[in-house]
Amino acid sequence: MKPRRFLLPLVAGSTWRRGVFLLLGGVLVLPYLLLAVTFVQLLTDSEIPRTLVLALLVIAAAIALVPVFGDGSRALEIAAARALLGVDLPDPTPGHRVDRETRLRSALWIATHLLVGGLVMGALFSALPMAVAFIAQQFGLGDELVGRGEFGPLDGWGAGWMTVAGVALLVGLGYATAGLGALAVSMAPVLLGPAQSERIATLEARAARLAERNRLARELHDSVGHALTVATLQAGAARAVLDQDPEFVRRALAAIEDTGRSAMDDLDHVLGLLRESDSGTATGPQRTLADLDRLVADTRATGLRVDCRRTGDPDTVPAAVSREGYRIVQEGLTNAARYGRGPVALRLDVGPDTLELELVNDLVPARRAGPGRGGRGLDGMRERVLLLGGRLTAGPDAERWRVRVRLPLEGAR
Repeated sequence: MKPRRFLLPLVAGSTWRRGVFLLLGGVLVLPYLLLAVTFVQLLTDSEIPRTLVLALLVIAAAIALVPVFGDGSRALEIAAARALLGVDLPDPTPGHRVDRETRLRSALWIATHLLVGGLVMGALFSALPMAVAFIAQQFGLGDELVGRGEFGPLDGWGAGWMTVAGVALLVGLGYATAGLGALAVSMAPVLLGPAQSERIATLEARAARLAERNRLARELHDSVGHALTVATLQAGAARAVLDQDPEFVRRALAAIEDTGRSAMDDLDHVLGLLRESDSGTATGPQRTLADLDRLVADTRATGLRVDCRRTGDPDTVPAAVSREGYRIVQEGLTNAARYGRGPVALRLDVGPDTLELELVNDLVPARRAGPGRGGRGLDGMRERVLLLGGRLTAGPDAERWRVRVRLPLEGAR
């Protein structure tokens, strides 16, 4: 073995950090040692009633065990293991109740940390001064101190051998610290790692966050995308007749203004969701099927003809289904304005148990073979329908593009 590789554990920064972690356990065990010494003295004092001492001992032991089994102690140990041992441990899942197995594993880790830390600190405070004294004797320093001391089997050794013994103590202490630190690194994931239920809770929380992000992305895509499509078509039509029909230009500019305000309201709503208050309530409007007439009017203002037929009362639709239904219609009209050609046949049927939506429009000849038409918008429609437990079919039907959605109402009430 090369000398450099042999000495690497003694000079590596990880060894020093792990040594600090072990000494942290030694610091934490000091109150327990003081408590133990105190009760030993009380038990050996014949003037103090033994029954009283035992009662106090039971109370003190119960109090002393609280930090060992506490959730806060586990969180602190996880933070210390990450910072000093370099172990990638996740934080405890907020709001998740720690099960008995996890609590016992954590208590075993804390107790071992305190015990090993106490031993390392004791060895450091005894071996380090002894080793320094032996080495100093080689240079003529501290002869009287070493001469008066008693070192057991080392008594009577010469200065040279005692110096070798001092160096060996320091090296042995360094290797012991490195080995115990490496053992702590390997055992930390086992004793401090999350239990199966905690992993499941973490995955569920992550899935909920991803679902919320996807929902916000759909909101932005549908609302802002629709507004931009309407504004672009209006601006293009106004530019084409700028000199011939000033009245149409004024109407187009007014429609662009209204569409921009509506998009700003929707954008403010999505930003409100991102900046939720502590109470968990979001601010801003949420479009529902009650706003369908305005949506159709905005789409017609672009020059796209929309024939709307409704059956039933949209006000009876549950709020969640009504919001998602509005966004589905909005995306369907946006796609028809961008990729297809009119007229668009919109059908909305509100039944006792289901909501049915259908949008049909003619295909542009170049897109009649376009099964992938719709892009993110069509994916967003599928996600909305899937979350509500509904069914969606979308695709070319002869020379038309047909979107049909069926959403259940019973489970959403």
